[in-house]
Amino acid sequence: MEEKMKDKDLRKRVPYHIQRDVLDELGVDQVAEKSDFKISAKEKLRDAVRCTGPRFKSCFLSFVPILAWLPRYPFRENAIGDLISGISVGIMHLPQGMAYALLAAVPPVFGLYSSFYPILIYFIFGTSKHISVGTYAVMSVMIGSVTERLAPDSDFVIPGNDTNSTILDIASRDAERVKIAATVTFLSGIFQLLLGLVRFGFVVTYLSEPLVRAYTTAAAIHVIVSQLKYSFGINPQRYSGPLSLIYTVIEVCALLGQTNIGTLVVSIVTIIGLVAAKELSALAARKIPIPIPVELITIVIATVVSWQMNLRTKYGVEVVGEIPSGLQAPVAPTVSLLGSMVGDAFALAVVGYGIAISLGRIFALKYAYKVDSNQELIALGLSNSIGGLFNCFAISCSMSRSMVQVSTGGKSQVAGAISSLVILVILLKIGELFEELPKAVLAAIIYVNLQGMMKQFGDISSLWRTNKVDMVVWVMTLILTVLFNPDMGLAASIAFSILTVVFRTQLPKYSILGQVPGTDIYKPIDDYNQVKEIPGIMIFHSSATLYFANAEMYIDALYEKTGVDVAKLLSHKKKLEAKRLRKEKKAAKKAKKEAKKRAKEAVKAAKGEEPPFSDTDESGEEAEANGDVHKLSVKEPRDVAAVEAGPDHDTDTTLPRAIILDLSPVNFLDTVGLKTLRNIYKDYGEAGVQVYFCGCQRGVVESMEKGDFFNEKVTKSILFSSVHDAVLYCQQGNSEEVMQGTHL
Repeated sequence: MEEKMKDKDLRKRVPYHIQRDVLDELGVDQVAEKSDFKISAKEKLRDAVRCTGPRFKSCFLSFVPILAWLPRYPFRENAIGDLISGISVGIMHLPQGMAYALLAAVPPVFGLYSSFYPILIYFIFGTSKHISVGTYAVMSVMIGSVTERLAPDSDFVIPGNDTNSTILDIASRDAERVKIAATVTFLSGIFQLLLGLVRFGFVVTYLSEPLVRAYTTAAAIHVIVSQLKYSFGINPQRYSGPLSLIYTVIEVCALLGQTNIGTLVVSIVTIIGLVAAKELSALAARKIPIPIPVELITIVIATVVSWQMNLRTKYGVEVVGEIPSGLQAPVAPTVSLLGSMVGDAFALAVVGYGIAISLGRIFALKYAYKVDSNQELIALGLSNSIGGLFNCFAISCSMSRSMVQVSTGGKSQVAGAISSLVILVILLKIGELFEELPKAVLAAIIYVNLQGMMKQFGDISSLWRTNKVDMVVWVMTLILTVLFNPDMGLAASIAFSILTVVFRTQLPKYSILGQVPGTDIYKPIDDYNQVKEIPGIMIFHSSATLYFANAEMYIDALYEKTGVDVAKLLSHKKKLEAKRLRKEKKAAKKAKKEAKKRAKEAVKAAKGEEPPFSDTDESGEEAEANGDVHKLSVKEPRDVAAVEAGPDHDTDTTLPRAIILDLSPVNFLDTVGLKTLRNIYKDYGEAGVQVYFCGCQRGVVESMEKGDFFNEKVTKSILFSSVHDAVLYCQQGNSEEVMQGTHL
């Protein structure tokens, strides 16, 4: 261990010596032999549309990945693990699918449909080997907000048998909500498919991890509030739009006096039983390789108890109801509804893809394979669009199911296909057995499964220690999503997150750099005690790029840090120049008057007249008696014009002779940024301070060239590759010695 530490210290202290010329941008271009070769847009387009046999095969296999990996499927190594994993995940799909259907405000059987058709489609087109796609709480609550907004209970109230009584037509309401859910799912799938085809997979980069975690936490709060009516057996009014969650909570609190005791008891007992069973399952996981299907056991026991005790008729406990056996034929989406759900569908597309690709990349990194982000968009788009034709609602991937799939030995997409076959068996034969299952049990399953999302509140304290801006994004995303619906909350959260980036570029850290003694390293003088400023040279550095939003602040910071306000300095110099010109003009008039006077005296002297004695000659000089008149009249104005102003005591004697702008953080230049640099160079130049630029990236240099920054007077000789090159050039001037040999 000690030897390793010594070697490490020796490596840190290894000296190096480099001798080279000081290089400006022109020198670098010459030494490195800059290439001007560029591929034209026409050639790029031609290459993009060129179709060859190998290229067509590669594109086709990337579009249908199953044709690439299934023929090479290692049956002996993966078959047993995928089989066990598929059965385990399929068992989880049953309770979760039925429970999340309640969130989507559709009958539970449609949650089972959503756990079957989309999974088969993803099995064919997906690239992630370990994620478990299917119903997901956040997606379901977003679907529920759409279905309940477009098909509220008030639209399906019909007159009852009595005179003043009304009845809710549940069958018609559910049928309409199924149409709405299927249509918005179909449209979201179309959005995902189009984004994937145009290679727009990078859109998920706008969903940062703090934003996604806060959004799922806020969505979980929406989920919990939406399920309170099933836990208390009440029927609150449906609210939509901003602050709908707050209004719903107030409504639930007002209706607590009407709580169905039987339903509340079922909820409490189920929650306690699920939490205890999950804790025991976690303890037993070390000894039992296959996880205990706690949710399945719970719904089986709850169904049997409900059936034996007749909870629906005796205690008024609401149950799942009819679960039809078999599969449904595809149905075309309701085109008339598409216009009213475009925003909701796009939000579903982005959120579903963001959650799936985030989890997929985690497993891909862990197990060393690649997930194609664009193909994932296509796979999810086909799953949702085709699933929408079979009355499914939007799907994504579930963390809990994915973890079970991995922990039970799942190694490929085959596990997902097997889980869908389990759901198929349930749909065909077993589903009708769960008709007496209380909805309160499904709500309890949802509560318990949201434990992980609620634990994400711990992100606030960790982000406070690591990055306060991310913490603000987390908190604001939570608040915006809670106050607004999940779709509006997502848009507002993304906008706020982008604004934080803009604000950070508008408020970068500006600093003056100094040299670390004996090195070519330059650091901010305010951050290091041993860093020394170069006499007569100011090196200005900004931590952000330069563009229209911070150009004015860049100039203000430059004036402040360098201590040179060019605007005031130029104004002062203009005043002094005007004063000097007035003095010169006055002196010229006076000299001209004296010249005329002397010329007259010289003429009189030539005629023999004695010139009168004058002691008022302010110049202190006597005119030559035999001087040439024409010579004298030309000489005087030339002598006056040659007079230079003396030293100006009002000017700042501490003015630096050069300013170096470190542009290494600048990755692009817009027109405002280019104009800013041009004005800085011009204004400081008029003030007698030479400005140099260093660390310019190629794109910045090209922007300068296209923007006519350079001309006959301003060349690339003011650009340097490094700060040290610029400093050496400034210290010794534009001399051959400094340009031809430098020790770094």
